[in-house]
Amino acid sequence: MFSFVNMEKLLEEFRTKRAYQTIKWKAASGRYITLADLKKIKSKFDRFYQFEKIGESVEERKIYQIKIGSGPIKILAWSQMHGNESTTTKAIFDLIAFFNHYKDHEEIKKLLQQITLVCVPILNPDGAKYYTRVNANHVDLNRDMQRLSQPESSILRKLSKEFQPDYCLNLHDQRTIFSAGPTNNPAVLSFLTPARDEERTIDETREESMALIATMADYLKPELENKIGRYDDGFNINCAGDTFQSEGIPTILFEAGHFPGDYQREETRRYIFLALISGLAAIANDNTVDFHKYFDLPENQKLFRDVIIRNVDFEGSLVDVVIQFKETLKNGKLRFVPIIEKIGQSIQQIGHREIDAQNEKIRIAGEELLIENVVVNKIFLKSTEIPIKME
Repeated sequence: MFSFVNMEKLLEEFRTKRAYQTIKWKAASGRYITLADLKKIKSKFDRFYQFEKIGESVEERKIYQIKIGSGPIKILAWSQMHGNESTTTKAIFDLIAFFNHYKDHEEIKKLLQQITLVCVPILNPDGAKYYTRVNANHVDLNRDMQRLSQPESSILRKLSKEFQPDYCLNLHDQRTIFSAGPTNNPAVLSFLTPARDEERTIDETREESMALIATMADYLKPELENKIGRYDDGFNINCAGDTFQSEGIPTILFEAGHFPGDYQREETRRYIFLALISGLAAIANDNTVDFHKYFDLPENQKLFRDVIIRNVDFEGSLVDVVIQFKETLKNGKLRFVPIIEKIGQSIQQIGHREIDAQNEKIRIAGEELLIENVVVNKIFLKSTEIPIKME
């Protein structure tokens, strides 16, 4: 019989960063992940797992599914429904590499006899190519699950009807602005069990997904204490998660967030991977904690900004300058462009990076005035040059 205790022992073998490196799929890194990255892992593992084309995007890029395991419990997962949300795709690559690395391990054999996992690593390959949330028709696929006006959302819907999953895992990235509750802790990971109706009814299906989220959060707490949040569960039937939950399928939204200093989200991918493997183990062994623990996770708030310069002398007053990075694709490379979002007194938000101007004026390189909505690659404080742009 599959043993969650034995699986935990296996996970402990590579919980450390050093051990994780032995299974990490290193051919994909950073935030710009496209079909070319998927093709690399497909060429490596095609003989071990079932990679299958299930359709094409608006611009006729291939959409693949990967099938792992042969068990009776069916799990459907999809990533990069929003093309610029790639961290969970990297974690899926790690999951594939993990299963291959441990393919002869007894506990992994037993796990894959309990579950059948079907993953769509890149549902929106056009959006991935252009690094956009929307598809090539400028449609948000996660608001198209009722209209099914786009080929990509229709492909996911068709797959769900044919596969008839027992669980759905909806994999996304979230912005750097989120905190885990009203605290100075960033929401490195966030989860949600979507509502199934306007009343946000908590039925057996939602209890099941709540319990699974609480189990994954418990597993991650030693490393992410107070850095795991949950989203508001306002109902929107046009969203994928709400649609599947309303049909009685326990559905979980994963959101990969910001780990301090990790704008490439290489740390966060590890936590998503650990959440996935611990969640799969809990499903296989029907071993979850009390669903009420889901409500112990704090609800996300928008308390963070990327950079805040405090105590700036501006026209005779002391102000704070808020800078937010805009993710921009240029010549195939993703750049984080720092833009002044707001100038104001005693700004309550928290900066992932904070600079104290100590009541002095600052000068922006290349700009005559300190104003909002301008790019600020570096500032001059007294005679010191301080870079803002990330290299």
